[in-house]
Amino acid sequence: MNIASKVAWDDSILPFQLDKADIKGRMARLDGTLDEILGQHNYPMDVAAMVAEAAMLTVMIGQNISLRWKLSLQIRGDGPIRLIATDYFAPTADGKPAQIRAYASYDADRLEQAGTPFEKIGKGMFAVLIDQGKGMTPYQGITPLAGGSLSACAETYFAQSEQLPTRFSLSLAQTDEGNGPHWRAGGIMLQHMPKASAFAKDAPSGNDGLLMAGDLLEDDDEENWNRAMILLDTVETTEIIGPHVSPDQLLLRLFHEELPRVYDAQIVRFGCTCGPEKVRQAMSIYSAKDIAHMTNDQGTVTADCQFCGAHYIFAPETLGKDTE
Repeated sequence: MNIASKVAWDDSILPFQLDKADIKGRMARLDGTLDEILGQHNYPMDVAAMVAEAAMLTVMIGQNISLRWKLSLQIRGDGPIRLIATDYFAPTADGKPAQIRAYASYDADRLEQAGTPFEKIGKGMFAVLIDQGKGMTPYQGITPLAGGSLSACAETYFAQSEQLPTRFSLSLAQTDEGNGPHWRAGGIMLQHMPKASAFAKDAPSGNDGLLMAGDLLEDDDEENWNRAMILLDTVETTEIIGPHVSPDQLLLRLFHEELPRVYDAQIVRFGCTCGPEKVRQAMSIYSAKDIAHMTNDQGTVTADCQFCGAHYIFAPETLGKDTE
């Protein structure tokens, strides 16, 4: 099989399986799509790095959801980086691209405080939300911010909420390729295949009593998982973000003895679902008095999309409960 023929180098997610180790995974790269996400805002470097990491996690986690579903990450903290929100929109049909959007809210005056970008989020929560569509109750899983990175938070989420041993390896960089700065990011996600039932073998080994991947495995499963982790730790930044090593080459370099099997790659594009009608729907909870307070000196009500920067202008009488 010619793996390379199935893979787009950038802005794609490559699902795969390691048959010998009973592990499934995704390898993702974001290039122009990440530029579009971050280009909507002039983020300071620390904020941009956290948004890029969150976007990478979102596409790798989201690739597994069903058509037309939406997966979101919400990271909230009490530090200068107050909020990071991402949305992954699954393809509307087979062969169509998935869409990703993301934004952050931050306190610029506090960003100069010491600490890593992750530490500047502070104490808070990491939430995964899945929207299956109209008439379905959304799923929500929450874990504390811990472990020193958003990737570690995602690993803890899967151990706690799904009881699935999971590991992420991410790299990102801003480069200058001759026509200005560009962002490139790459990541690998490994996840042990679920069993009929999974229970922690011992007391949780993570901070604050949280489960870790090793708490969920034993015997051959544990040996296979540890072997895959050792192989994953050999990946280099220049390999994972390219552009000189394609995903198929990297997959074979890392895991050729684990009998890798690849599936169709999923293309990812920047996309936003905002629009005038969605703004009107959001405003329908407000009374005429509330709308009057929102009306500016020009006699209009304005709204901006935090994801894509779209600017909307409305006549006050077209908004609020009275227009339903």
